[in-house]
Amino acid sequence: MAVAFVFALGNTAIAAKWEVPGDFATIQDAIDSSDVLDGDTILVGKGTHAGALVTKAVEIKGQGRAVINDGPIHPAGLTMGFRFLAGSDGATISHLRFEVDLVIMNGAAVNDVTVDHCTFINSVQAVSNWGGSGWQISHNVITDLRTRNGGGIGILVADWTGGVVKDNVISHNEIAGTLHVDPNDGGGYCGTGIVLYADFRWGWAGAEEISNNRVVKNKISLESDTPEVVDVVAIELTDTRDDENLDPVVFDNAIGFNDLRGTERQISLTPENLDEVNYISRNLGDNRRGQDGLHPSVFGPGGN
Repeated sequence: MAVAFVFALGNTAIAAKWEVPGDFATIQDAIDSSDVLDGDTILVGKGTHAGALVTKAVEIKGQGRAVINDGPIHPAGLTMGFRFLAGSDGATISHLRFEVDLVIMNGAAVNDVTVDHCTFINSVQAVSNWGGSGWQISHNVITDLRTRNGGGIGILVADWTGGVVKDNVISHNEIAGTLHVDPNDGGGYCGTGIVLYADFRWGWAGAEEISNNRVVKNKISLESDTPEVVDVVAIELTDTRDDENLDPVVFDNAIGFNDLRGTERQISLTPENLDEVNYISRNLGDNRRGQDGLHPSVFGPGGN
């Protein structure tokens, strides 16, 4: 059984660990319990489980072969793994295997979330960080993606509410396999391994700035099964207004030391002049774009 209480040592508290199943039947039951507090760990045992709506700064960690194959339903009718809501700043998801549509969703501009050492299988979108800053997304394996008249995205950092999205680190992830295009997909877009995205479509407010994010030391090897409908690009930086005369809102982001050789289309910029206001260098691939030879310090401590 888990340690179901907190020891107080002077001014130091030792967070509790809770088991699912064991202390709670489901992950949602654990999160909803008044006994489970910020900083606690929910250990998810082997077998299949449903994900949850996360409202606390908990760590949700898989043990053995713990698989998330069900969860809350997105308004689009797709199944989510975890959706982060108010109160979950600082939460962690780790060591889980996911077999759902929209796996990690930021639903309330939650900050400082960690997603590491997870496996994502055939997602519509694996990690979708809408409006959050300070996320650490690292050492994950994303295998295959699929579209549903949209999606086909490994890792998304974006905003549509006019906010500031900064200081996210996307590092040491492996994104590989096939982008499976829905037979009824209308196309007109690309799937992508990793994308920084200011979304001004449909009159939305887009972003005030998407800045100081780092995309480093990832390996992306993707191909589309129907490129004439939906092609795929390794890394994308996009301001949907696509106007080089406007002040950029996607700027001062560092894109470096990524291995893009397994993806034919490697870096896509919209508008094209985003390479003038972002640090894009030292990536492996034939059409990697950007500035050659930027100092490694641009990409973070130790150049990583």
